[in-house]
Amino acid sequence: DNQPQVQIKVMQGEREMAADNKNLGEFDLVGLPPAPRGVPQIEVAFDIDADGILNVSAKDKGTGKEQNIVIRSCGGLSDDDIERMVSDAEANAEADAQKRQVIESKNEIDSLIYSTEKTLGEHGDKLEAEAKEEVQKAIDEAKAVKDSDDLDDIKAKISALQQSSLKIGQAVYGQQGSGGDDAGGADGGEEKKDDDTVDAEFKEKSDDDKKKD
Repeated sequence: DNQPQVQIKVMQGEREMAADNKNLGEFDLVGLPPAPRGVPQIEVAFDIDADGILNVSAKDKGTGKEQNIVIRSCGGLSDDDIERMVSDAEANAEADAQKRQVIESKNEIDSLIYSTEKTLGEHGDKLEAEAKEEVQKAIDEAKAVKDSDDLDDIKAKISALQQSSLKIGQAVYGQQGSGGDDAGGADGGEEKKDDDTVDAEFKEKSDDDKKKD
């Protein structure tokens, strides 16, 4: 929450992980307004000219604030360097994919912990004590593994927390649904007649009756 700036790193290489590639440069986009995590939208654009000069810009869509970096030494790789980088990426493809899955799962469980804690804080009073304890336990267990590299354990805790967090929604919408029972019951009975209403019958006159009149 309320992150005032974001760091942009420009990497060159074929590997999945940034740390395994060459760092060409980095810069900060500053002056972001206070906002909950996940709300700011940063657009990053890359432009390379005929001389091999790379221009990287980052723009906050909300405020229009923009920052950029010009990298003049992004080229210069020989054919051997390029071939080595590609071969290195192929040799480590499986290991890199595993690392990526772990990192993505860590990000997922971290976001889930954040959103569940926030929702529990806002609507926890609507839950029964036992249900609230169950959700809190799932949060604590998720926190215990969020820095782990055990992918299966992280995924298991993500699933458990997702299931437990459903209890919050059930409690919130369950109360809303029960609020309309009384109103619905009134419609089920016979409609009460207005005291000023008088029942009457009418008979349409035939043509013969009209002639008599």
